[in-house]
Amino acid sequence: MESPDARYASSTEAPPNQSSPRDSPTREGTEKNTHIRFLVSNAEAGSVIGKGGTTISEFQSQTGARIQLSRNHEFFPGTSDRIIMVSGTFDEILRAVDLILSKLLNEFCVEDGEDVDPKSKLRLIVPNSSCGGIIGKGGANIKSFIEDSRAGIKISPLDNNFIGLNDRLVTLTGTLDEQMRAVELIMLKLAEDPHYAQSFSAPFPYAAAYNAMNYGANGAGVKFQNNKEDRSTSVTIGVADEHIGVVVGRGGKNLMEISQVSGARIKISDRGDFMSGTSDRKVTITGSQRAIRVAEAMISQKVASASDR
Repeated sequence: MESPDARYASSTEAPPNQSSPRDSPTREGTEKNTHIRFLVSNAEAGSVIGKGGTTISEFQSQTGARIQLSRNHEFFPGTSDRIIMVSGTFDEILRAVDLILSKLLNEFCVEDGEDVDPKSKLRLIVPNSSCGGIIGKGGANIKSFIEDSRAGIKISPLDNNFIGLNDRLVTLTGTLDEQMRAVELIMLKLAEDPHYAQSFSAPFPYAAAYNAMNYGANGAGVKFQNNKEDRSTSVTIGVADEHIGVVVGRGGKNLMEISQVSGARIKISDRGDFMSGTSDRKVTITGSQRAIRVAEAMISQKVASASDR
C-alpha cells in the first residue's frame, strides 16, 4: 500500500482518477489545528493502543498528530463503541487516520478475494450544527462527495432520546482509499465551519452518566422512556465542602456543563449552610427524575475524580 506520507504529500492534487466537483471545498486554512472523531470497537481500540501503548506512540511520532481514546467502557451514547479523537494539522490527521484504518483493516477485515480491496464502515462523529454544511443545499455537497470519493456516505438522524447529545454519526462505506478521500472532503468542509473548531474538547465529552444509565452489562443501549419521569421535582444531596470547588469548576464551568447536559437546575447552599449534622454543603437539583439522575451521576463523578487525586 502507498505510504500515507506519499498519499498526502501534495496539498492541492486530488487522488488519481477522481474528479474534483466544482463546489468541492478547498485546502484554504488547513494549516490550523483541527480534529476528527470516529468510533472503534473495544478490540479495535486495543489494537490502536498496542502493547504498553507502543502502537499509538509510534503512530503519533510518525505523523505528528495527537491520538486520544475514550477510556474502557466510555462509549458513544447508544452504542458499545469507544471514541478515537485525532488532532493536529489537516495533513497530520489524514496520515494518522490512514495508519489507524490500515491497521484495523489488516487485523479485523475479512477480504472477499485476493484481487478485491476490502470494504468497511467508518463512523465519524460530527456535531449536528456542522452536518448542514456536509449535506449542502438540496443535498448538493454530500452528492458531490459521494461522486468524488466513490464511498457511501450516510448521516444519522439526531437521537433525541439521549439528553445533551448534539452529535450525529456520519457513516462512510468503501475501500480504504474511498474512505480516506471522503474523510478529506468532509474535513475540508468542516474547516469552513467556525462552530466546528469550538467543538474541540476531549474524545469523550459526554456525561459519564450515559454509561451508568444507558448500558446493561453487555453494553446494549437502553434509551430513556417518556413517562411520569418528565414531571419536575427537586432533590437535595450533600457534597463535602472541600469538593464543592470541583463541582462548580473555574468560573462555574463544571456546574454549567452539568446543568446543560442533564437539563436540571442546580443550586448550591452558601458557605457554612450545611446538611443537618454534617459538614456537607446542600446541592439542590431541580428537574425531571431522569435529569436529576444524570446530574447526580455527573456530580458524583466530579467528586470521585477529586477524591482519587
